[in-house]
Amino acid sequence: MDFADTSPVALVLSLIIGYLSGSVPYGLLLTQMAGLGDVRKIGSGNIGATNVLRTGNKKLAALTVLLDGLKGTVPVALANHFLGLDAAILAGLGAFLGHLYPVWLRFKGGKGIATFAGISLGYSWHVLLPFAVVWIAMAVIFRYSSLAALVASVATTVAIFFVGLPKLGIFYIVLTILVFWKHRQNISRLLAGTESKIGSKG
Repeated sequence: MDFADTSPVALVLSLIIGYLSGSVPYGLLLTQMAGLGDVRKIGSGNIGATNVLRTGNKKLAALTVLLDGLKGTVPVALANHFLGLDAAILAGLGAFLGHLYPVWLRFKGGKGIATFAGISLGYSWHVLLPFAVVWIAMAVIFRYSSLAALVASVATTVAIFFVGLPKLGIFYIVLTILVFWKHRQNISRLLAGTESKIGSKG
């Protein structure tokens, strides 16, 4: 299906609904409801699961991963089922931008890795698989969440092109560029040897 085959209204709505879904700051909401304060005031100041883990509450961090993933999965899967790939791509883009730049938090959101994974699942478990395998392997070996995210996002993009899905691959190039941009400080710390490892309080 080409963009021309889907109505402009449907495409715009897919983007907007994706953004609204992605912009819900679950990490912040969950930590506040649990009485753990503002997660933006600890660790990296990020609203994602890695920083939620720094509160010491592993269950809350796991729930953050799940919800941050689902806010990508749901709009993408629905758009893909009812409107086709083009609408699903825009829904995924909206969800990712919503997580990274939520209007409710003055456009200061998370780094998008759980949402990246959720978006991938929304298309197919085959798209999620390379991301999950590479992320887990890198995290277990090196214990750097940021490094695992960077390598896994690149691996996913390469895998998508390898199986012959160029349109989706171009979309994942955009996602990967955004991942690297949001992790630019992490990259500097990785190069300097000062990056915090998974489970660290710092």
